[in-house]
Amino acid sequence: GRLIMALGRSGAEMVESKIDLYINGVCIMESGRPVPFHRDAVVALMRGDEVTFRVNLNLSDGQATAWGCDLTEEYVVINSAYTT
Repeated sequence: GRLIMALGRSGAEMVESKIDLYINGVCIMESGRPVPFHRDAVVALMRGDEVTFRVNLNLSDGQATAWGCDLTEEYVVINSAYTT
């Protein structure tokens, strides 16, 4: 939820019904709608050393890569208390 919210607030051109979202290669959203996936498997993948989010806007052939991290103990504690 937070990733799609951030995308919407970014000002990027997007059509919600075209968005696909993958976490470590596992599709969790297709054409703007959640798809069935094994939540526990994705949670386990997200506990790894690297997590890859891929967002397909499906509007053109362009692409971009962004790197980031926030591994402070406070951030981890706050965000481990809930899921979206």
